[in-house]
Amino acid sequence: MDRRYFLQAAAAAALMPAWTRALAADWPRSPIKLVVPFPPGGGTDTVSRLVAEKLAVLDKWQVIVDNRPGAAGNIGLDQVSKARPDGYTLAMAQTSNMAINPALYASMPFDPLKDLTPIVEVCAQPVVLVVRNESPFKGLADLVQAAKRQPGKYTVAQAGLGTVGHLAGEMLVRAAGIDMMQVPYKGAGPAMTDLLGGQVDTYFGSAASVMPQLLARKIRALAVTSTRRLAGLPDVPTVAEQGYPGFEATTWLGLVGPAGLPADVVAAVNAAVNAVVARKDVQDRLLAEGNEPIGGTPQAYAQVIQGEHAKWGKLIRDAGIKVE
Repeated sequence: MDRRYFLQAAAAAALMPAWTRALAADWPRSPIKLVVPFPPGGGTDTVSRLVAEKLAVLDKWQVIVDNRPGAAGNIGLDQVSKARPDGYTLAMAQTSNMAINPALYASMPFDPLKDLTPIVEVCAQPVVLVVRNESPFKGLADLVQAAKRQPGKYTVAQAGLGTVGHLAGEMLVRAAGIDMMQVPYKGAGPAMTDLLGGQVDTYFGSAASVMPQLLARKIRALAVTSTRRLAGLPDVPTVAEQGYPGFEATTWLGLVGPAGLPADVVAAVNAAVNAVVARKDVQDRLLAEGNEPIGGTPQAYAQVIQGEHAKWGKLIRDAGIKVE
């Protein structure tokens, strides 16, 4: 097997352009552009800037964060998918643009499974189901029982159509056999404002978006959508723990590059980012912001993308969710 792998690698190397084969010796020789397909200040941007900052300190790499928002992340990733595969243009990909958008949009400018190279998963951020402190619901079971008694009465806010929070709500109503009205907002801020004001009953929001109000004790968490409890919310049970085995809905972030990215560049970026994610100060910061540090191999990240692509695609098709 080792000999066969060596021969395959040698054959592939012989077909590569000369400029690609030469990368290993002195890469990177110039700044790396890290495309963030969302606006500044959001969770994806914050994690991206943390990684860029630590790569500059640990590896002396100059990483320039370039925000390219639009079309739920499609614009930024499309730019990267069409970039020269030399390692100098990468992107911080996310569940929405890699696994959800392909099923949500009638057409995509790129194929996330064919036009991009998975490098490393950085972190994952589960969704948290929250209510106001004044809410009568003390746990997930209370909400489910009330929704069964009065179908269609209770509302669940979401930060946007096609977000993981939106799809987590769809998963819950299907798993529990209940009827709740989904209320879409243009972002986490307006959704939280209406939850606090009593215009909606519940909110499925990212851990980062709900953590400040949880710490201020203005809202209460009923459940988290990860497979295990969050370090920052150890007393909040998972949805799976509360009677729905296998329930999982998380937003994950990870680096990708154009298709055809040389293996040595993938290996170099993977090793460097894994070293960043392994640092205690980085882990502490990620955990404090509601993220779960991940890391791992390119192969493991590719499997996550493929699995999530199939999972969310099936849910979107079954629920008939579309974006015009």
